[in-house]
Amino acid sequence: MLLSAVLHTYSLRYMLPAAVMLGTAPTYLLAWGCWRALCAVLPESLYQRVDDRLYNVYQSMVLFFFQHYTGVQVVIYGELPKKENVLYLANHQCTVDWIIANMMAVQQNALGHVRYVLKDGLKFLPLYGWYFSQHGGIYVKRSAKFNEKRMKNKLQAQMKAKTQMYLVIFPEGTRYNPDIPKVIADSQAFAMKEGLPVLKHVLTPRVKAAHIAIETMQDYLDAVYDVTVAYEKTTNQSGQRIEAPSMTEFLCKECPRIHINVERVDIKDIPKDQSFTRRWLHERFEIKDRLLTEFYEATDPEKRNKFPGEGQVAKLSLKKTMPSLFILTGITAGMLCTETGRKVYVNTWIYGTLIGCLWVSIKA
Repeated sequence: MLLSAVLHTYSLRYMLPAAVMLGTAPTYLLAWGCWRALCAVLPESLYQRVDDRLYNVYQSMVLFFFQHYTGVQVVIYGELPKKENVLYLANHQCTVDWIIANMMAVQQNALGHVRYVLKDGLKFLPLYGWYFSQHGGIYVKRSAKFNEKRMKNKLQAQMKAKTQMYLVIFPEGTRYNPDIPKVIADSQAFAMKEGLPVLKHVLTPRVKAAHIAIETMQDYLDAVYDVTVAYEKTTNQSGQRIEAPSMTEFLCKECPRIHINVERVDIKDIPKDQSFTRRWLHERFEIKDRLLTEFYEATDPEKRNKFPGEGQVAKLSLKKTMPSLFILTGITAGMLCTETGRKVYVNTWIYGTLIGCLWVSIKA
């Protein structure tokens, strides 16, 4: 009985945030859909500016739960400049990594400009998959099925509309998970085959998406942010790494602190030829590997669970997140209070998902 009560209480920790974030998705999609329809006769650049503001509203609510609700402490090592057009390259461990990009962007007032390069299968996520593509996200397939032309066309369209760019790429292509040693072993075997240094705490990065982004936007981007993320409480009693927290575990307050090391690299300092870009990218991941080795394995306990240098705790005011929470939940509650509103809400879930899946099957 007591165990059941404990498990029930634990589940409520993530059920409430999940219900609010998922429950307000149709409301958000309706607002965006109205604006998208109106912009059929308006300039694309105007659509993008307002779309970024709408996206900022929704993601601010997401950050309320992932940052304020959880009480997680975000420690950033390195200086973040003012808002600029950037390519964000980071190691990938779990789905929370997507939220980490938001946590970084909000510090620069660039939250609405975040766009992701995502693996192709995610385009079928109900409502979200379609919208991410509309917001400028790019779905890619791995290896030989990678469509370079489609990615270039998408980026060129964004530049033509003068869209503010905070493009997030996880070059490893999949998550580093110590509980799936085959993925790590295959990655290390690939590095050995290609004559590259073998990495321990990250996977061997794949260059295609990063190279296309750099090549296509070399005169549009200001910099690349080389981001290394480490979650506390991701080692066992013997000091071995364990799986990073899922979104559910994170919302259950399983992670007390996140460490983020960021290094800004001017876009002019990055080689444009693919073979040189590949070498440069692997060198950046070698640096990440050394940082993470020190983070997890430092012989001096004082150096463990931190990156070199002085970290600054990122502050996020409730003024940036609470209004979005109240706006989206208020409008959603208002819709659900009327019969017509409930019909519109349910139909948005159903037809929005069906139309979205059909659209991304053809276009994305």
